[in-house]
Amino acid sequence: MLKCLNVFALLSLGFLMSCGVGVRYSMTGTSTTASTISVADFYNNADLGPANMGQTLTNELKNYFVRNSSLKVVTQDAELGIEGEITTFSLTPIAPVASGDPNAVTSASATRLTITVKATYINTLNDEMSFKDKTFSFYKDFPNEINVSDIEDTYIRQVFERIINDIFNASVANW
Repeated sequence: MLKCLNVFALLSLGFLMSCGVGVRYSMTGTSTTASTISVADFYNNADLGPANMGQTLTNELKNYFVRNSSLKVVTQDAELGIEGEITTFSLTPIAPVASGDPNAVTSASATRLTITVKATYINTLNDEMSFKDKTFSFYKDFPNEINVSDIEDTYIRQVFERIINDIFNASVANW
């Protein structure tokens, strides 16, 4: 039975390829033929958060492209380009806890750290793949017993990991 399935799969693939349907697979995780990318400094235009967030995001984004693609990060004359800004850094109380006293202030047992980034991607080889001011956002929840200053750097990096992955997928991975 397994042998029949393998033969059927090969015949189907051959038929699809003869009809002009191509399968494109890349070991680098990218679907671009470009060889260079430039990542401009992301600015921190959020009202709150550490002053170095923009530089942290920029450096992590460059490192992600180096680790996960064959693209070379350059400062100018790149085939691909990414630029943007951090627009939101917010701490929001979540998971309200009722005190039982109708006159008491309701408190929360957890806080949500949310970061939003607006990015522009320029693909000089295929303008249809470019996007302008696309928003990427993610969050991390933590219990209120934890002091935010103790975990801020760690949680910011964790949120950035997800945002960077989303930017990568939306740009060169074309997901």
